[in-house]
Amino acid sequence: MSPVKSNKTSPAKSSTKKKAAKKSGIDLIGPLQDYFGFESFRGNQEPIIENLLNGNDTFVIKPTGGGKSLCYQLPALISEGCAIVVSPLIALMKNQVDLVRSYSSKDDVAHFLNSTLNKKEIKEVHDDLKSGKTKMLYVAPETLTRQENLDFFSDLNVSFFAVDEAHCISEWGHDFRPEYRRLKEMMDQINAKAPIIALTATATPKVQQDIVTNLGLRKPDIFISSFNRPNLEYEVRPKVAKDQTIKSIVKFIHENRGKSGIIYTLNRKTTEELAEILKVNGISAGAYHAGLDSKLRAERQDMFLNEDMQVIVATIAFGMGIDKPDIRFVIHYNIPKSLENYYQETGRAGRDGMEGKCILYYSHKDVSKLEHFLRDKQLSEREVGSQLIDEMVAFVESGQCRRKVLMKYFGEDYTIENCERCDNCNHPKEKIEAKTAAHNLLKVVKALDERFASDYVVNILIGRMIPQIKMYRHDELDVFASGNDEPEHFWTSLIRQMLLEGMLEKDITEHGVLKIGKKGVAFLKKPASFKMVMSNFYEDANEDDEDAVDGAAATAAVDSKLFEMLKDLRKQFAKEKKLPPFVIFLESSLEDMATQYPTSLEELEKISGVSKGKAIRYGQKFVDLISKYVEENDVTKPDDFVMRSVVNKSGDKVFIIQQVDKKVSLDVIAKNRDMKMEQLLEAMETIVASGTKLNLNYAIDQMVDEDDQEEIIDYFKSCETSSLDVAREELADLDLEWDQLKIMRIKFLCEFGI
Repeated sequence: MSPVKSNKTSPAKSSTKKKAAKKSGIDLIGPLQDYFGFESFRGNQEPIIENLLNGNDTFVIKPTGGGKSLCYQLPALISEGCAIVVSPLIALMKNQVDLVRSYSSKDDVAHFLNSTLNKKEIKEVHDDLKSGKTKMLYVAPETLTRQENLDFFSDLNVSFFAVDEAHCISEWGHDFRPEYRRLKEMMDQINAKAPIIALTATATPKVQQDIVTNLGLRKPDIFISSFNRPNLEYEVRPKVAKDQTIKSIVKFIHENRGKSGIIYTLNRKTTEELAEILKVNGISAGAYHAGLDSKLRAERQDMFLNEDMQVIVATIAFGMGIDKPDIRFVIHYNIPKSLENYYQETGRAGRDGMEGKCILYYSHKDVSKLEHFLRDKQLSEREVGSQLIDEMVAFVESGQCRRKVLMKYFGEDYTIENCERCDNCNHPKEKIEAKTAAHNLLKVVKALDERFASDYVVNILIGRMIPQIKMYRHDELDVFASGNDEPEHFWTSLIRQMLLEGMLEKDITEHGVLKIGKKGVAFLKKPASFKMVMSNFYEDANEDDEDAVDGAAATAAVDSKLFEMLKDLRKQFAKEKKLPPFVIFLESSLEDMATQYPTSLEELEKISGVSKGKAIRYGQKFVDLISKYVEENDVTKPDDFVMRSVVNKSGDKVFIIQQVDKKVSLDVIAKNRDMKMEQLLEAMETIVASGTKLNLNYAIDQMVDEDDQEEIIDYFKSCETSSLDVAREELADLDLEWDQLKIMRIKFLCEFGI
């Protein structure tokens, strides 16, 4: 879908429009100074306002912090009549009205009309509107659905309509509101001739088209500002274990003491839990979600705005319309459901142009939860939601510049090679030549008549016989299994990069079908060198929010570059020893090393999951690598950081060992320590990796068939990954659950890894 055409992309036309406005006698600098105290406009605010005042429908796409509100507030204040402003959140209308009133000496200059007002308050608003005193009226879409309101508004002198958060009109937008679809019909009943200004911070080309069509904008002038926020730094961190993630967050906030930040979570329970942990660790924090009393929500919002609270832990509703320019960090504890959500929420950082750190913690289980939420939706909504989640995952797992991926999604090209403000650019991966593979991939897409999505294309490449391939007889194509010399992850990475470079194109409105772009057509005719970077697989990012938190087991912020180097060393060392990587060191142990920087075997023994014997047997090369890294990068080793936990669970290790010796049921052990089974097995694996054997045969015999046990052990002897998800795929014929594989890996560690 191409972006909607904008005659404002031409500087010449823009200046012509500007001159025409000045000839009509519009003075904007004077009112700007009088009402807002600004000496000049920001970006393209002035031509936007001039365009609206000239009676033209106007469409504004301007990132959070770009000054969208002023584009309708100033023209409303200087125009005859009253502007009707449609805003989606009733809870924020009072704040928006208070802000407008602060620009004027009179409170009647702006009002809101919604279901929170009583009859007396509604009458006061009506009286001010009829007297002509009110210049701006904020309403929710629901307010416009009542016929008595439409009749009342139709008697007013409406200067124009402003539709804020206009992306809500599109099902492909990140906050679709069905009632927005009726806005055009209702505005026509009030005043069909009044101009309309639609505003949003996030709109893909498809959403842009939906806004123009569904609002019935008449030959609109479209002003699209760059989606690039150069002062924001983007980083993705894997969520391996809940303890580690929370301690990483606590440590980060301590390192940024006094700086305001928002932590976004998926549910109310997590907001409360995280806020409590932050408070226990001396951080002024509060939870914010729809389950709280409106008075308490308003109180916490004001505390945050007035800097009486450093951190708000919130569900996604918090932040829309919040005018706080000095938010220094936005942390996503859970993956957002779309890139629009991510862009909107990270955009609340650094609105003053100063630094803004955006950290996203990624877990495959968070993705599964988002997909689970879609199950009860209607088919069309499920398909849209699934496509949006896929795009979000592609961004998270990309090895390319995150700024480039983000801007490409919104239809804008970012041509700078290294943005220097994202984790992938700060720690670039090795580029590999993929000329032959890219050519092969394009041949497959062409052979499939450009009618299938990336998952299907990958299945053709690797030769996976799924029912659809058999039904379409695509296994008879010459290209079937033509890429089976590379793993699935390779082809997924290549597709994502070719999309980014314009060699492939994808329309998410057509179920993500891959098509060959102009650059791809040229490449097919004349192949040239094509370098690619493998995506980040995050194979051990499997944290579950339902896990309990134990501060003693947590680790601090991970040095991602050192972590990758340690993983490479572990892989190389495992091949030499002919052992699976997890036998050498667990992933959690490597993360701890990339945090604490142990430079001696004695220090290495203090790392989680590393026994004295394991340190002596495998540790020297790892210590040498870390020592060299610390010296070359002038790393200052951190002081021991101790996170206070809301609940003290020391003693789990001794208790578990004693209960296993007595052959107590694992369900009973977990219940007695208030653990989930998954958490118990994680604790057991750490115990075993630290050098203590656990005889779990009594439990294994109940959980895993005897014949399957031998096959699983044989698999672990030769596997080259630590991922149990990969293990499940490789052993798919056994139909194993995660806990079955986990306990068998613990058995394997006991027999071969100690």
